[in-house]
Amino acid sequence: MIPRRGLLAAAVACLAPATPAGNRCAFRIVRNGNAIGTHVLTFERLDNGLDIHIAVDIAVGFGPITLFRYTLRGLEQWRNGAVVHVNATTNDDDTPEHMRADRDASGLWVEGSKAPRYLAPQEAMPATHWNIAELNAPWINPQDGRLLHPLVQRLGDEALTMPDGATKPAIHYALSGDAKLDLWYDTACQWSALRFLAKDGSPVRYELI
Repeated sequence: MIPRRGLLAAAVACLAPATPAGNRCAFRIVRNGNAIGTHVLTFERLDNGLDIHIAVDIAVGFGPITLFRYTLRGLEQWRNGAVVHVNATTNDDDTPEHMRADRDASGLWVEGSKAPRYLAPQEAMPATHWNIAELNAPWINPQDGRLLHPLVQRLGDEALTMPDGATKPAIHYALSGDAKLDLWYDTACQWSALRFLAKDGSPVRYELI
């Protein structure tokens, strides 16, 4: 296990958030070899910051019958290098969830469907994964507002296979504790893949499209 503090110190190229070419980052979500949805982030560059629009759509079914559905719509706003606003609404298989965060002179205030209003730690970040700096900070869950403290382990370099069959180098991180998943970032520090286990134990993987 490596200390959080050392993650970004070793990544000189990651001193600033890495936004993707084309201002879009899109993944196909795959479970047991079958595509079940998409996760799309759209970036809007502003003179003093960045707006990120987030859309997640998942549907698992058997033939024409949908057995599970998940949708999330969110907005993350940065101004002058700081997160100033986040809001998201989620339908987790007919269970509604929400969160909202707003910055004032005291810091970033967060509340959500599973989090009474609280002042987030100064270094906390929304767990939207596009910014590798989140590996060095507490997470604000964009689904319900909870504050998470995942343990981060760098597993090393791996080659990711892209949709066109080409490969590109990436670094694999495993997270444990109150957030259990695997994340990959390429050599430009851009989010490149994700993997986690669904509630039924089946593996779910994000593949860039």
